[in-house]
Amino acid sequence: MVKIRLARHGAKKHPFFHLTVADQAAARDGRFIERVGFYNPVAKGQEERVRINLARVDHWLAVGAQPTERAGKLISAARRAAAEPTA
Repeated sequence: MVKIRLARHGAKKHPFFHLTVADQAAARDGRFIERVGFYNPVAKGQEERVRINLARVDHWLAVGAQPTERAGKLISAARRAAAEPTA
């Protein structure tokens, strides 16, 4: 089964996550099929906190990929942010 999940990178006590599409059997930070975004939980100031390619996420969801709980929340938040009008 294919999963959309987070892979941890970054330094100790300064996490940075790539949102990846990977086979369920692959290691958390190991082999992946495609990177579809990133999540920086410790972003400060003008740093970008989340960037997700929603078109690619939609493609993978259409072919049967299942997001993990946290990845699903990030995707939902990105959809809301993309839908709200920018002024």
